[in-house]
Amino acid sequence: MSPNATLRCFSGCDESFPVTRAVYRCPRCGGLLEVAHDMDALARLSGDEWRQLFDSRYMKTQWPYGSGVWGKKEWVMPVVPDELIVSMYEGGTNLFWAERYGKTLGLSDLWVKLCGNSHSGSFKDLGMTVLVSVVRLAMQQGLQVKAVACASTGDTSAALAAYGAAAELPVVVLLPRGKISTGQLVQPIAHGALVLGLDTDFDGCMAIVKRLAEEGIVYLANSMNALRLEGQKTVGIEIVQQLDWQVPDWIILPSGNLGNASAIHAGFEMMKALGLIDRFPRLVMAQAEQANPLYRAWSAGEREVTPMQAQPTQATAIQIGNPVSAPRALRALHAMNGIVEQASEQELADAAARADRTGMYTCPHTAVALAALEKLVARGTIAPGERVVCVSTANGLKFTEFKTRYHDGQIPGVVSHAKNPPLTLPPDFGQVVDAINARF
Repeated sequence: MSPNATLRCFSGCDESFPVTRAVYRCPRCGGLLEVAHDMDALARLSGDEWRQLFDSRYMKTQWPYGSGVWGKKEWVMPVVPDELIVSMYEGGTNLFWAERYGKTLGLSDLWVKLCGNSHSGSFKDLGMTVLVSVVRLAMQQGLQVKAVACASTGDTSAALAAYGAAAELPVVVLLPRGKISTGQLVQPIAHGALVLGLDTDFDGCMAIVKRLAEEGIVYLANSMNALRLEGQKTVGIEIVQQLDWQVPDWIILPSGNLGNASAIHAGFEMMKALGLIDRFPRLVMAQAEQANPLYRAWSAGEREVTPMQAQPTQATAIQIGNPVSAPRALRALHAMNGIVEQASEQELADAAARADRTGMYTCPHTAVALAALEKLVARGTIAPGERVVCVSTANGLKFTEFKTRYHDGQIPGVVSHAKNPPLTLPPDFGQVVDAINARF
C-alpha cells in the first residue's frame, strides 16, 4: 500500500497542492485548505485489519510507530519518510476515568482525555510533530524560509519551539505580552526560539505572523495550516481505541481557534468511512464567555462566525475573538449533531476547584469544558447513563498562577467558594493539633 496525501481547498474548488508547498489558503477563492487522503488505497484494508494494525503498534518501541500519531501514519501523513519524522513519542496519553468527579454530577461513565500529559504539556504536540516533519521534507525539496513561526497564547509556541529544536530548525514565536502564564512563556525561551512579546492580543499577533508567511519570510505553524489538524485528529481515534473501539456518546472540547473541532471530526469521519466505527459521538464545543464568537453565532442560528474583541479570561489559551478555523468548526458541529456552550469566569473557576478536590489537576481551559458539562447535565441534555469524554487540552502545572490566585481569593470578579489557602503557624505542637482538629 502506498497511500498519498495532498492539500485541497476546503471550499470545494478543484485546487490541490503537494503537502510540502507553503500554502495556507486557496489561491483561487481564499478558502481554508484541508488534507485529502487516498481513501481508495486505505480501503484496501478492512476495519478489523486497521484496528489490529493500530493495536499492534500502540505505544511500542518500533520507530516511529510507537508514537500515538505516527502509529497511524497511513491516515496522517504517509508521504513523510520515517527518517525525516520528528517525534517525541507524543500521544498515548491517559484516558482517565473521572469516577469521583463524575459521581458528583450523577455520571458513572465520565472520562477525561489527558492530552496535557505530552512532551510539551499540551495537545499541540500532536499537530506539531506532523507539521515539523513535513517542513523537514519540504526543506529537503527546496523550501527556503528564515524560520518556522507561530502566533500563540502559550501552548502552540511551546510545542513548536520543542519540535523545532529537535529538528534543528529556527523558530519565531509571537506572544501577547503579559497575557500568558510563566510556565508557558519559559518553554520557548528554554528551547532557543526567538520570542517576541507584542503589546496586543492573540488576534493581533496572528495578523502579523500571517503577513510574515504571506511574504515568504516564515513558514506558518498555526492551525490555519491544515497539517496541524492531521496530528490532532488522532485524539478522537485514540479515544475510541482506548475504549476498545467503542464510540462514546459525547465528546466535550474546550474551543478557542476552533481547529481542534475540525480535527476531531476528521478522525471520526475516517474511522467511519473505513469501517472501524458505525456512528459519531455528539460534539460539545465549550467557550469562555469572555471569548465566545462561536457560541454567539450558534445561539443566533447564524452560518458564519462574526469576529469579536475577546475580553480577558482565566482561560488564556482560548482568549481568541477571531478564530481562523471557524468554517471548519461549523462543519464539524453540523456533522456531529453538535452543541456550543459557554462558561463564565465564576463557572470555570468553580468547576476547576470541584474537579481538583476529586484528585484531578485541571487547567482553566479544561475547566471551561467541565463547566459546560455540568450545565448540560443539570439541563438534562446529557443523561446519567451516557458515556462522556472531556478533552483536557493542557497540563494544569502550566497554570500555577491560576490555582494560587483562586485559593488566595485574588481572581477579580470570582468568589473562591472552595479556596484552601495554607495556614501559617509557629512551630508549636499544640497549635498544629488545634489546626488538625479544626479541619477534621
